[in-house]
Amino acid sequence: MNALPPRTSRIMHRGAVPPPIAVGGHGVWLVEQGGREILDASGGAAVSCLGHGHPRVIEAIKRQAETLAYAHTGFFSSEPAEALAENLVGHEPGGLAAVYFVSGGSEAVEAALKLARQYVLEIGQPRRTHFIARRQSYHGNTLGALSAGGNAWRREPYAPLLSPAFSHVSPPLAYHEQRPGEDEAGFVARLAAELEAEFQRLGPDTVAAFVAETVGGATAGCVTAPAGYYRAMREVCDRHGALLILDEVMCGMGRTGTLHAWEQEGVSPDIQTVAKGLGGGYQPIGAVLVSRKVRDAIAAGTGAFQHGHTYLAHPTACAAALAVQTVLREENLLANVVAMGERLEQGLVERFGNHRHVGDIRGRGLFRAIELVADRGGKAAFEPGHKLHLRIKQEAFARGLACYPSGGTADGVRGDHVLLAPPFIASPAEIDLIVERLGEAVDAAIASLPR
Repeated sequence: MNALPPRTSRIMHRGAVPPPIAVGGHGVWLVEQGGREILDASGGAAVSCLGHGHPRVIEAIKRQAETLAYAHTGFFSSEPAEALAENLVGHEPGGLAAVYFVSGGSEAVEAALKLARQYVLEIGQPRRTHFIARRQSYHGNTLGALSAGGNAWRREPYAPLLSPAFSHVSPPLAYHEQRPGEDEAGFVARLAAELEAEFQRLGPDTVAAFVAETVGGATAGCVTAPAGYYRAMREVCDRHGALLILDEVMCGMGRTGTLHAWEQEGVSPDIQTVAKGLGGGYQPIGAVLVSRKVRDAIAAGTGAFQHGHTYLAHPTACAAALAVQTVLREENLLANVVAMGERLEQGLVERFGNHRHVGDIRGRGLFRAIELVADRGGKAAFEPGHKLHLRIKQEAFARGLACYPSGGTADGVRGDHVLLAPPFIASPAEIDLIVERLGEAVDAAIASLPR
């Protein structure tokens, strides 16, 4: 089917050329204007965990919109918000005992940072004004979240506006950061020592929290930490009275095979952010999950979180998210995430394991990435000017595959990777088709590079 000609648009789009218009979706497929179907291999941005057009979620949205579409939280709570909160933290997973609903991931991170600051004020430690995060991380695009993040390309235009309260340490990206001859335990020990040194540089009693993506997302591509890393980070934070904030906006809510990615790490956070898989894209929603310790300090002090937005705990958004989480549980989709995640990993290894321009295959569950390199032996990246990741995106889309490539993987400027995050409902045949089409796209994109 021939592609439609370029069109004009009054929307300020992400790119210079307006993208094609999506007119429908079913299962793991999106339908482009004109009828062409695109396999949604990244769930948008790891959002569409149930795929598109799930009837139970659509019915929940209709029912709630007909009953109560919106009520301001300054006056009312709502039944779907209360039910969703009970679903998420009623059993207090890892000590998380309260929830604060927002409209997306960046809002969740902003709220988490402000909550951490209010917490230290409530317990009488106002000197704690610093936050430590990691390079090659991403926490959102609002100014506070961007300050926390370590995505150099996204930060650069807004650097004069970013807060000096944030500093950054090395990520647990073994492919680039682990030294020759250094074993995993030694790598973890060195990263823990670096975090300890940053506490000492800032003043241990001035740090409010350490902020990290439990499994790194789009900036570096599905970075899983070495064994024991989060226990070591937790120990440093506990030693100095700082909070641990885990950002699971992209990797959480089942994406890695457990509802919370931290369940596989042997620790739980003081504050956690979630968003994308919470509502599966059916409505805009995010949340901050709060430990009993933090909640009780607020309750015993001023009594309320000093923060708010117009669309907090939006009833229709909460109804959609509750339906998504109910389907996730009742259809036992976490088991499919594990099974299809293993199939996806096996397929990527078979297709790219010996590929001369694929240096690393990493991830967990249905959250996987391949990193492209010009020189596999030396891990040298392709020239940034080639924009290999964009070439792969275009070649994949031409073959009916939507994936999530990004640049700056290695150091914020150099490096290319492709992230895959298909819906939890994906079948074995659809997983195999993702690998097949991605393989063709990668080879075509590399072949198109200037010689």
